[in-house]
Amino acid sequence: MALFTKQEALDYHSEGRPGKVEVVPVKPCSTQKHLSMAYSPGVAESCMAIHEDKELSYKYTGRGNLVGVVSNGTAVLGLGNIGAAAGKPVMEGKGVLFKVFGDVDVYDINLDASDPDKIIEIVKALEPTFGGINLEDIKAPECFYIEETLKKEMNIPVFHDDQHGTAIVTAAGMMNALEISGKKVEDMRVVVSGAGAGAIACTNLYKGMGVKPENIAMFDSRGHINKSRENLTPTKLAYATDKEYGSLAEALVGADCFLGLSVKDIVSKEMVKSMADNPIIFACANPDPEITYNDAKEARPDAIMGTGRSDYPNQVNNVLGFPFIFRGALDCRATAINEEMKLAAAKALAALAKEPAPEYVCKAYGVDKLEFGIDYIIPKALDLRLIEFVSVAVAKAAMDTGVARKKLDLDAYRVELRERLGASKKRVSDFIATYNLDF
Repeated sequence: MALFTKQEALDYHSEGRPGKVEVVPVKPCSTQKHLSMAYSPGVAESCMAIHEDKELSYKYTGRGNLVGVVSNGTAVLGLGNIGAAAGKPVMEGKGVLFKVFGDVDVYDINLDASDPDKIIEIVKALEPTFGGINLEDIKAPECFYIEETLKKEMNIPVFHDDQHGTAIVTAAGMMNALEISGKKVEDMRVVVSGAGAGAIACTNLYKGMGVKPENIAMFDSRGHINKSRENLTPTKLAYATDKEYGSLAEALVGADCFLGLSVKDIVSKEMVKSMADNPIIFACANPDPEITYNDAKEARPDAIMGTGRSDYPNQVNNVLGFPFIFRGALDCRATAINEEMKLAAAKALAALAKEPAPEYVCKAYGVDKLEFGIDYIIPKALDLRLIEFVSVAVAKAAMDTGVARKKLDLDAYRVELRERLGASKKRVSDFIATYNLDF
């Protein structure tokens, strides 16, 4: 049953103040003195301090808690290339999630530009404004080039969530699925349906976990990616194998893991039945997976399965990652989000799933309990402990790998995060009450 009608969704975005976000001042502006400090002449003091030391922009402006969500609307959700203006509601929504889950402020930047070099030029010029850049809904292969170039040329974290968010969450699920099934990562045979940004990033992270490249079979819309194929992009060529599979069904025979980031209904019950014992299945096509949860479990009750849907166990939801990854990166003033930080986030998510779920989480999802096992290998998005587990792990990895410009006392930081989230939720609640909003 649908949770809402089309009209309800349109009303949600249009009634009252249009859109989903607004800018709210955080300093008093009720007296002449306040105004003179906020703008002229008092603002000159902070301007000149930053002019002498650019790092002071993190002290005297909101830059240190501000992320730019940048998109050109060429690969929006399941909607495709709908353009920057049509993609803006998604980017505003991303800002809402950043704020609610991680207390990170966001400006959404929607660019009417398709030339990757033009996008790079624009985003680079925005560096003085932001503490980090979240690239969003930019189509492959351009997104790879844009992200890699910006990472090299900017001194703040640049993160393409469509790639790395899904990778981190499924990597966490795989870590726990390996433990439950008794499989060894170095022996895993993985079949991937899809060769876009998310699929490539997931597979790259799995390699970082220990999956051998020769044990990976990746498929795009033209079939299996192998060395006999011509005109492969560099990202696809990295997964071209000597062995050739004639079909997805052939590759899945005896496979330990299936990752789907492609289209619905391309995996049958028979294909799932042919997989190895305790198959690990991440069917993440959105909104309808490559095979439904019910069909996969009917075919193989021993399957450890996740989808992008919230109405079945083990939801692969990027909100488990990006608010907390940026929170940790911003707080230690990281210059990048590197592979070690991504793996640290995945390990933190895996660890949290092993902790007993609080009563409020169970109540929110309409269950009596949530315990580590095949139906609970990934934490739930409404678990308030996520910010402590993930952000602390990310900040520690940043410090350990030398990309942090600020040293944090991790025990004190954990307490600070808990208090910060509580204060943020109170501000949001007070705002809702003040404006008589119904959320």
